[in-house]
Amino acid sequence: MIIDTHTHLDHIKHVDEALVRAYEVGVEAVMAVGIDAVTSRRNLELSQRQAANWPKIYLAFGMHPSEANVEELKDCILLMSEHVAHLKAVGEIGLDFWYPWVKKSDVKKDVQRQVFRRQLEFAKQLNLPVIVHSRGAWDECYQMVMDLGITKALFHWYSGPVDVLTKILDAGFYMSATPSLAYSPQAREAVNVVPLNRLLVETDSPVTFRRLKGQADGKDDWEPFEAEPKDVFKALDYVAEIKKQSREDVLGVVNDNAKQFFRLTE
Repeated sequence: MIIDTHTHLDHIKHVDEALVRAYEVGVEAVMAVGIDAVTSRRNLELSQRQAANWPKIYLAFGMHPSEANVEELKDCILLMSEHVAHLKAVGEIGLDFWYPWVKKSDVKKDVQRQVFRRQLEFAKQLNLPVIVHSRGAWDECYQMVMDLGITKALFHWYSGPVDVLTKILDAGFYMSATPSLAYSPQAREAVNVVPLNRLLVETDSPVTFRRLKGQADGKDDWEPFEAEPKDVFKALDYVAEIKKQSREDVLGVVNDNAKQFFRLTE
């Protein structure tokens, strides 16, 4: 059994069938992550009709940097306040300065900072872990988490600089890995650096990844595939390969990490 620690169930087409497929291959639980109030509500509704042949659905509510809006954040915060008992984390939150509409706009960067800061403050008030999206702003994300006194943070799908990752790990935080380990040197380097007891696995489904199709003209031939929760085993297998450990040993550790980080026994 395995836990997919980051999936956007509300974005998955035919999600009921995808959950059945995940359960059938041994996915024990999924962390359904919101990107705003609307998606968080959809995931809440999905969890409320939890089926016996689905993985257990856990919830994280938050406003993603791609959706950063100070006014709409009020609705998101209100939703979190109303459903604190259902939440295992605040997320997905953070900074992303790689978006074309953000790169050259100090105003949009400042909006992201305001939204991120407010959610970090809220998570601290609730004593909830945070799921951090950091892209093109890795060090600033780390600094804001530290400045707000957050003690439990997961830097999801980390593929940034190793020097920042070292600071993240020194602070006692976690990172997660996805099936992008098949082809991303940055993601593989991060997994090589992180101790296994600080690592979680996820799919970020329904993100499109690449998988090795075969070889053509002596070169690797890749094909795209849209991930769903069952594909968390791909991330697990790549981690085991990079760490040079058995799949079973890695599975035991990353599952324990997920249960501890999200307090899944509570």
